[in-house]
Amino acid sequence: MQHIVIFASGTGSNAENIIRYFKNNATKSVVAVFSNHSDAKVVEKAKNLSVETVVFTKEELSNGVVLSKLQAFQPDLIVLAGFLWMFPTSIIQHFPSKIINIHPSLLPKYGGKGMYGNHVHQAVLEHKETETGITIHYVNEQYDEGKIIFQQAVTVTDCTTFEDIAQKVHQLEQEYFPKVIEQLL
Repeated sequence: MQHIVIFASGTGSNAENIIRYFKNNATKSVVAVFSNHSDAKVVEKAKNLSVETVVFTKEELSNGVVLSKLQAFQPDLIVLAGFLWMFPTSIIQHFPSKIINIHPSLLPKYGGKGMYGNHVHQAVLEHKETETGITIHYVNEQYDEGKIIFQQAVTVTDCTTFEDIAQKVHQLEQEYFPKVIEQLL
């Protein structure tokens, strides 16, 4: 059995989708969801889907506690799905080429510190982009600069609000993120 561990900070719609996608898979399974917020919706969703949860602090992320807890799950792939903190070098080095992230734009456009969620969609709208999309990439020591694994574009010329853009991007995330994870394992 190949183990997937998800890190998430918020509502957990991508995490929930990934858990459901692999729920009845005989060879791949989401074994844990790690979150930096005890009251995040993702924690509740994971528990409701019978997936173990681990809540941690920023200090525990940087001092080795999270690495130790992570090692206990023996992950074959670590998936950042709406996890907003910089991932520590110690974990990246311990799991080389086994940590991926999804970003709600076509990197390198609209990436970097502070560029997440609606901040990205608002920037796409303000710059009058004709398309945007998703990027799934490996995690390295810089925000959104790891090697790109997969990109999918969507036209946004008909979008008049950042919410319209967010909806289109979310549809791409839901469709492609689990499939790319499956291909990587």
